Amino acid sequence: MYNILLSLHSIVRWLVLISLLIAIYKAYSGWSSNRSFSKSDNMMRIMAASFVHLQLLLGIWLYFVSPIVNHFLHHFSEAVSEREVRFFGMEHVFMMLVAVVVITIGSSKAKKKTTDIEKFKTIAIWFSIGLFIILVSIPWPFYPLAPHRPFFRMF
Repeated sequence: MYNILLSLHSIVRWLVLISLLIAIYKAYSGWSSNRSFSKSDNMMRIMAASFVHLQLLLGIWLYFVSPIVNHFLHHFSEAVSEREVRFFGMEHVFMMLVAVVVITIGSSKAKKKTTDIEKFKTIAIWFSIGLFIILVSIPWPFYPLAPHRPFFRMF
């Protein structure tokens, strides 16, 4: 179960990143060119937010079956001083929750805006902040707090 969830979480990470990059690009492009907010722009907003929420659900499920997190929760005083264990037990999950909240707020605010420019601007700003938080919180293979993590994890 753990390995399947870990692989799914890794795969969905790329869907999140790609959809956010596209949504942000479309938002900045629409904002700067003063164009109409189209159905495809709205669909990209929904798709990016949906992938983020799917990733959240997978991440929460993974959190409760992870042996690393299990060690963190059951040996907290010792585990807090272990960089990789602390990263997955506390830092990664906290920062990703913040990113999900930021993206969700941005998506909700954009939906309620009345002008096209306001919609583009709202998506551009909030999704960019969320993406930044995600990018600094992903355990990249070169990340010192969680070394030896692959770019692509297979089943």
